[in-house]
Amino acid sequence: VDPIKAARGGHLLSDELTMHFGLLPRANRGIFTINELPDLSGKVQVGLFNIMQEGDVQIKGYPVRLPLDVLLAFTANPEDYTARGKIITPLKDRIGSEIQTHYPRTIELGVAITAQEAWTDRGTGVEVPDFVRDLVERVAFEAREDRRVDRRSGVSQRLPISALENAVSNAERRGLHSGETGPVVRVSDVYAAAPSITGKLELEYEGELAGDLDVERVVAWFDAGNVLQLTGEESSAAGVKAFETVDGLGDLIRAMDLPADPGVRYAACELVLEALAAQRRITRTDDQGWARIRSAEPRRRRQAGGQGGPGGLAGPELV
Repeated sequence: VDPIKAARGGHLLSDELTMHFGLLPRANRGIFTINELPDLSGKVQVGLFNIMQEGDVQIKGYPVRLPLDVLLAFTANPEDYTARGKIITPLKDRIGSEIQTHYPRTIELGVAITAQEAWTDRGTGVEVPDFVRDLVERVAFEAREDRRVDRRSGVSQRLPISALENAVSNAERRGLHSGETGPVVRVSDVYAAAPSITGKLELEYEGELAGDLDVERVVAWFDAGNVLQLTGEESSAAGVKAFETVDGLGDLIRAMDLPADPGVRYAACELVLEALAAQRRITRTDDQGWARIRSAEPRRRRQAGGQGGPGGLAGPELV
């Protein structure tokens, strides 16, 4: 009831002309959308019954029924996604159609969504190679399929969006530090985006090296005891020069038919070494370097020799 309207018109409060119509009657012949339907209390949800079933509003205390032609649309997260409330069963029964959305089903679609939503075009000249975009997206895809990730919580598209934005930011920071114009996002920049992933998933990534590239010379170089150490702050040209010291790595990159841009080649070299580390062909050191996998031969000799326990049995040991 609108008392001011009643006073100006000289109407009694019981007169229907004193009513002030709310949102739903004013949405007649339109679409009325309610976001997060479970957040509404049960009594409010019950109030929607007559509108959905009979298509009208009845106002208590007034001999008035308002026939409405309104399309009601609701949005809601799955019930196990939030503990704030739920859609009451009688209201669910009156909803005509239910559409369930899903995560992107292909890498290409996920990359397109991330490219659309992520803030990467900042006018700073940062370039994001296609294989880095693909790598960031595959982190989310792997997490959605990994049994160690809670499927009820899910892995939303916000993960690759946030990760890509942070990777671009780290490339910008590195470019300012080194004085390099037009920096290219590297695989190491994705590591810098790890804080953006914290809280979105817990995942032990086990990568897979795809393709038919011959990496045996690269692995043999590390198996010989060689170590490649980078700071992550060096210029792209200096980094590519360091990667060239790894036997066979430069030939692999040249076989990929990539642009001659040092930034792209730096990121591609990182990608190859990260894939080898994920396959446990080499290992990644704690200080942003790569080395050979620690040999298990000494441990096997100790177990065969029967050291550490009675009866020739080896006792527990830390490896």
